[in-house]
Amino acid sequence: METTTNKSTTMDWMLFGVSTIICILLLIYASEWFWLALPFVLTYLVKAVRAI
Repeated sequence: METTTNKSTTMDWMLFGVSTIICILLLIYASEWFWLALPFVLTYLVKAVRAI
C-alpha cells in the first residue's frame, strides 16, 4: 500500500539554499574543503523536488 503525505518542502528548500551558500563560501575561502558540504546540498535538493 502506498500512503501519500501532504508534506511541505519549504524546510527542504531552505536547507538546500543554506547548504548551497555554505558550499559556495567554502569554494571561495577554503576550496579544498568544499566537498564536505556537497552531501547536504545534493540530499536536500533531492528531498525538495520529492525524488526520494
